[in-house]
Amino acid sequence: MHRTIKLLLTPTPEQHQALSETLRQFTECFNSVCAVGWDSEEKNGVKLHHATYYPLKEQYPQLVSDLHIQARMKATEAVKSAFTRQKQGRKVGQPRSRSCPVRYNNHTFRVDWIKGEVNLSSVAGRLKLPFTVPAYASKYLSQPHQAVMGDLILKKGRLWLHVVVDLPTPQVEPSTEVVGVDLGVTRPAVTSNNKFLGQQHWKELENRTFRLRRSLQAKGTKSAKRHLRKLSGKQLRRRRDHDHVVSKRIVQNTQSGGTIVLENLTDIRKRAKQRKGKQNRRFHGWSFAQLADFIAYKAEEQGISVVFIDPRNTSKTCSKCGHCHRSNRRSQAVFKCRQCSYELNADLNGARNIRLKSLAGGGISPASGSLSVGLTSQPSG
Repeated sequence: MHRTIKLLLTPTPEQHQALSETLRQFTECFNSVCAVGWDSEEKNGVKLHHATYYPLKEQYPQLVSDLHIQARMKATEAVKSAFTRQKQGRKVGQPRSRSCPVRYNNHTFRVDWIKGEVNLSSVAGRLKLPFTVPAYASKYLSQPHQAVMGDLILKKGRLWLHVVVDLPTPQVEPSTEVVGVDLGVTRPAVTSNNKFLGQQHWKELENRTFRLRRSLQAKGTKSAKRHLRKLSGKQLRRRRDHDHVVSKRIVQNTQSGGTIVLENLTDIRKRAKQRKGKQNRRFHGWSFAQLADFIAYKAEEQGISVVFIDPRNTSKTCSKCGHCHRSNRRSQAVFKCRQCSYELNADLNGARNIRLKSLAGGGISPASGSLSVGLTSQPSG
């Protein structure tokens, strides 16, 4: 299994300058390949390589060949993504980056975990830089692992190296426990084993942020715009923290070797009925894909499988008698079956239906392409 460890580099002023220049040249190569691909409507990596490699190598000779290739590969991914979004009817322009993270592989970097030192290629040759390991990643250092790739990122004047390591998959005894999880906007997660996860005050934090954002947007001053940028980052970090808390609790409440069942919510915003006002805002700010990814990689560490099922009718079917009718769900919180009069919390009923649907053979494994899993944070691109 793969995990990403964020290393904080502590370079000398000369090393910092060399790596900053490496980032600048890598970004220029990335943007140049994107421009060629966008203008010629070409997304084939081999053709883009033949069209751009030698001119860019002549223009930036200090950048080693492998970094030129990595810049072209990242640009190809960006162009492909832009063309895909364009086909979906979205308004997109030519991909462009202000600071594209430098992608390293086993040819251009090496990590010495014992010495706490990383060896990187740069425009000034190979550099050896000390680093610090965050506390959360210290548990990985005691396991046998290999650094697969890394991304060099400059953020607020500090240099970070996001290293992807390959760890052995834990071997655990399989368990018969199956836990259905109903993810929602009002209640972040409810499990079929009667766990209601998430805090009520999280919703008020979102509402407070929305009111502040609306007030700042109405002002439109420079200081208001500056505050809005800070507020956006704070909101993203808070949502990420909430998703980490919920996913951790879901995995903790499942036996090792068991199975967690989630709904496949891909493209749910396209399928769902049109909403208005506050409900629409909450729905479009719902980070269900991020939460599913967090559950998947945390479960993998405990030997827990994650499968996905078709979400249709899970909220309007009675988990006791199986009767399905749209009016079974009387409100957002209350479910009462029209046939057997069984009544319980609507989200809990949905979680139990998700579990039953999986046991009936309706599960989809992550390998079939429902959602991406595996990395704590994807390599930056």
